Amino acid sequence: MKGRVAVVTGASQGIGRAVAEFLAEKGGSVAIIDVADGTDTVRAIEAKGSKALFFQADVSDGREVEKAVTGIAEGMGGIDCLVNNAGITRDRLLLRMTEDEWDLVMRVNLKGVYTCTKAVLRHMMKKGGSIVNISSIAGLTGNAGQSNYAAAKAGIVGFTKSVAREYAERGIRVNAVAPGFIATELTARLDEKYREAIRQSIPLKRAGEPIEVARVVYFLLSEYSGYITGEVINVSGGLYI
Repeated sequence: MKGRVAVVTGASQGIGRAVAEFLAEKGGSVAIIDVADGTDTVRAIEAKGSKALFFQADVSDGREVEKAVTGIAEGMGGIDCLVNNAGITRDRLLLRMTEDEWDLVMRVNLKGVYTCTKAVLRHMMKKGGSIVNISSIAGLTGNAGQSNYAAAKAGIVGFTKSVAREYAERGIRVNAVAPGFIATELTARLDEKYREAIRQSIPLKRAGEPIEVARVVYFLLSEYSGYITGEVINVSGGLYI
């Protein structure tokens, strides 16, 4: 990642923060786009000796995203990589799910990938680049109580493959990572009995760590995956076999 600029959305915590910090460890300059405060992540990146920028923006708002991406390109001297990680949940059984809950998850989790990718592509057209979209095992298998989330994450898979086909000739690779049950602030709020039941359903019998997702993201952004595009890599401990 030395000499390269990466944009990571939703990097104030969880998987996004792990990705941002790991890319910084590998020598990359990292810019964060998040609706939440990303100051702590910026400090962590700078502590590793890398340059960092933070733009507070709603990824579902195209104008805010365009403004942030322009600021990053100007402040960092360009953009080489994008990690579309920002996402939310509004879990509820379908008959109880409100239209607002459906729309909000779609706007952030799916439209956000569209707005950020579109904005960043303009800065990659001449020199190429690499994009990694964070999908989910839920987008491949479905999950009760998460029809909105699963639909958005499945949409990311189709989006990834389509954009990979469109821009391969420009030297832009687009791939996705589908995490399974990862130990984050979000999953820590679940009931312990429920978490244990999930762990027992995983062949490796444990939750994944955010850093284990970050390493795969780094691989897909780096030259090590130079002949890979349009793929989805599952990081699920065998949950999706």
